[in-house]
Amino acid sequence: MLKNLKNSQIFDKVERFSFFKLKEQFMHNENLKELTVRGIILGALITVIFTASNVYLGLKVGVTFASSIPAAVISMAVLKFFKDSSILENNMVQTQASSAGTLSSVIFVLPGLLMMGYWQDFPFWQTMLICAAGGTLGVLFTIPLRRAMVVNSNLPYPEGVAAAEILKAGNNADGDSGVKDIAYGGVLAGLVAFLTNGLRVMADGASAWIQTGKAAFQLPMGFSLALLGAGYLIGIVGGIAMLIGVILTWGVAVPYFTMSEDIAADASLIDSAMTVWKTKVRYIGVGTIGIAAIWTLLILMKPMIEGMVHSFRMLKGGQEASEHRIDIDLSPKTMIYILIATVALIVISLHHFIAAAPISPELSILLVVVCTFLAVFIGFFVAAASGYMAGLVGSSSSPISGIGIISVIVISLVLVSIGNASGLFETVDGQKFLTALTLFTASIVITTACISNDNLQDLKTGLLVEATPWRQQVALIIGCFVGALVIAPVLEILYHAYGFSGALPRPDMDPSQALSAPQATLMTAISQGIFTNKLEWTYILTGVGLGAVLITIDAFLKKVSNKVFSLPVIAVGIGIYLPPSINTPVIVGAFLAWIMARHIAKLGNKEVSAKAERFGTLFSAGLIVGESLMGVILAFIIAASVTTGGSEAPLSLNLENWDTIGEWLGLIVFIVGIVIFASRVLRAKKSD
Repeated sequence: MLKNLKNSQIFDKVERFSFFKLKEQFMHNENLKELTVRGIILGALITVIFTASNVYLGLKVGVTFASSIPAAVISMAVLKFFKDSSILENNMVQTQASSAGTLSSVIFVLPGLLMMGYWQDFPFWQTMLICAAGGTLGVLFTIPLRRAMVVNSNLPYPEGVAAAEILKAGNNADGDSGVKDIAYGGVLAGLVAFLTNGLRVMADGASAWIQTGKAAFQLPMGFSLALLGAGYLIGIVGGIAMLIGVILTWGVAVPYFTMSEDIAADASLIDSAMTVWKTKVRYIGVGTIGIAAIWTLLILMKPMIEGMVHSFRMLKGGQEASEHRIDIDLSPKTMIYILIATVALIVISLHHFIAAAPISPELSILLVVVCTFLAVFIGFFVAAASGYMAGLVGSSSSPISGIGIISVIVISLVLVSIGNASGLFETVDGQKFLTALTLFTASIVITTACISNDNLQDLKTGLLVEATPWRQQVALIIGCFVGALVIAPVLEILYHAYGFSGALPRPDMDPSQALSAPQATLMTAISQGIFTNKLEWTYILTGVGLGAVLITIDAFLKKVSNKVFSLPVIAVGIGIYLPPSINTPVIVGAFLAWIMARHIAKLGNKEVSAKAERFGTLFSAGLIVGESLMGVILAFIIAASVTTGGSEAPLSLNLENWDTIGEWLGLIVFIVGIVIFASRVLRAKKSD
C-alpha cells in the first residue's frame, strides 16, 4: 500500500498539505487536559484489570482481546464525573490501558520455561524486566514510523479507527456510554464461569464421536461465553477459516490416522484419536501457522522498508514540520536515553538468567552480548513488521504467534552454533539451558512485537481525536511498566492454581483443568526439537505444504473478488492446532456477528449499523473480561485452598452422576447466552 509513496517530492507535498490541514482543524483542542495524574492512575487501574484478564484468556485459549475500546468506554464513564475532562484525556487513558491487551502476549512464550522444567515458578523481577524492557523497545522502534505509516498512509488501522469513533461518540454525550454493555456481559460471563469452574455444576464443553470402523470423527462443542465474545470480535472471515481448520482436523486428518494405525489393546478409539491429534495433527497446524507468518512478512517487506526509510529521512531532516503538538514525537535525544536504559535492563535480566547456569564467565558474557543483540536486532525488524500488519489487519489479527515462531527458530539456530563451538550442546543439561535461553530471549522479542502492534494503532486513534503523539508514547511506556508489574504475580497464581498443559506443579492435580497455553507449548516444542534434533519435521512439513496450498487459494480468492473474499491461513492453522472445544465457540461467535450484521444491514440505516457494531463490540469485551476475571478470582481461591492443605476445587459441589446433566445444562446456558447477546445488539434498532 505504500508503493505509491516512492516519489519523495510528492510525498513531502502531501505531508505538508496534510499537516497544515490538520493544524487548522485541531487548533481548538489546544487548551484541553491530556496527560493528567488522575488519567494515569485510572489507566493503571484499568491496565491491572485487563492484564489479568488477558493473561488468563491467553493461557486458556491462546488468544487475547484488544483492550482499547473497553478501556475508552470505562474511562469516559469515570471521567464524566470531572467537569474539566476531555476526549484527549480519555484517549490517554485508553492508550495506557491498551498495553494490557498486548503486553500479555508474553505468555505465548514464557510459560514454556516451566513446561520444560527449567523454572519452577515465575521469578518476579526477571519476568517484570523483560516485559517492561521489551514493551518499551516496541514503543521506541515504531516512533520513526508514525508519519509514514499513520499520518500519510492509507492503512486502515481498524481497531484504532474504531477506538476513535467510540471516543468521539462518548464526547457527544448521547446518553449511552456503553458501560452497561461491558457490565452486563461481565456479570453474565462471570456467573457462568463461576457455575462451571467454581461450583462445577455445568460442563465447559461436550463432544459427540462418530466411529466408522477404525476411523473416529469428532463433533465438538465448547460453552465458553468469553470465546463466544472473542469470535464475535474476530469476525466471519476468521471464523470460516477456523472452521475449515476444525473440519480438516476432525473430519479428515484424525480419522485418516486412526484408520491407518493399530490401536493399543488398552486404549479406546477416542483416546487414540486424541493421542493422534496431540502427537501428529497439531504439528501440521504448526507448519501451517509458520509458513503463513513467513509469507505475510515477505509480502509486507517491501512497503514496510520503504516506510521505514522515509521515516528515518524525515527524522534526520529536523523538526521543521513538527512545530504543532499534534505532530511532535519524543525527541531523538530522549529516545536514545530511553533506548540505552532499556538495553541496560535487558542486559541485567539476561545476565541474571545466564548466571544461574554452570558455564565459564567468558561464555556467559558472550551469551549475554549475543542474546541482547538478537533481542534488540530481531525486535527492531519485527516491530516494523508488526506495526505495519496492525495497520493492515488490526492488532488482534496480526500473526504475533507466527513472529514468535520465526524468532524462536532464528535464536535457536544462533545458539546451536554457539553451543556446538563451546561444547555446551553436547550435554543434556547444556541443551536444556540453551532451549530455556532461547525462550527467555524470544519473550523479549514477543513483547516488542506486540507493543509495536499497539503503538501505531493508538497513534492512529490519537491522530483522529487530535492527541499529542509524544504524550501517547509516554502513556504507553507507563502502561508497559504497570502491566509488567501485574503479569508475573498473575502468572504465578494461575500456574499454582490450574497448572499448564504438561506442567503441573503438584502430582495430584486434575490435568483437565490445566491451562493449555497453546502458543507456549508450540514454541517450547519447536525450540526443544531444534536442540534435540527430534522435531516432528514430517508433520510440520506437511503443514507447510498445506499452508502453501491455502496461501494460493487465498491469493486466488482476493484476485477474483477484488479482495472482498479471503482465507486467513493463520486462522486455519489455529483451527488445526487449538483444542476443538476452544475453536467451536469462537466459530459460533463469528457466525453470530455475521448474522447480526446482515440483519441490521437490511434496515439500510448506517447509524443503526454503527450502533449495533458498537454494542456487540462492548458486550463481547464484557464477556471476555467477566470470565477472565472470574478465572483469576477462582485462581486466588484455589491457590489459598491448596497452600493451606485444602482441595484443588474448594467450591465444587461434587454432585454424583451429574456429567450428562452438566453437559446439557452447559449447552442450555450457552444458547441462552447467545440469545441475550443477540438482544443486546438488536436493541440498536430501538435506540434509533
